[in-house]
Amino acid sequence: MKCIKYINTKIGEIGLIEEENKIIEIQVNKERQENISPKETPLLKETEKQLREYLDGKRKKFDIPFNPKGTKFMKEVWKALLEIPYGETRTYQQIAEKVGKPKAARAVGMANHRNPIPIMIPCHRVIGSNGKLVGYALGMDIKSFLLNWEKKNV
Repeated sequence: MKCIKYINTKIGEIGLIEEENKIIEIQVNKERQENISPKETPLLKETEKQLREYLDGKRKKFDIPFNPKGTKFMKEVWKALLEIPYGETRTYQQIAEKVGKPKAARAVGMANHRNPIPIMIPCHRVIGSNGKLVGYALGMDIKSFLLNWEKKNV
């Protein structure tokens, strides 16, 4: 059974969604889910704690069990994103090469866009090959904020 906890943060309202003792989704500034029961579980409490620590500049890695839903390729991309160090960036091309599909930079972009656990799976750390910030499902203002925040707190 899915359950959700909403928290207010400096980037907006975040919905943390748990299913079978794993985080399956993080929603930022989205309409509230009426079909998911709001609940306080130990995992949701710990996820909130770690997310707040990250947003306070005190945490660089997350230690939360999660299970993002996606294709095999998407999961490979998301795994590669977890290897990008805090405060650093990689290009879509570099991630495509990392997952063994050097011609799949656009597909990497789509996998990033569909990342159901943003921030914890740091798709905000992926930039264009020209070094510019491009595309982010949560909006460019949040991407820019997160990247600047990390650089400031390295």
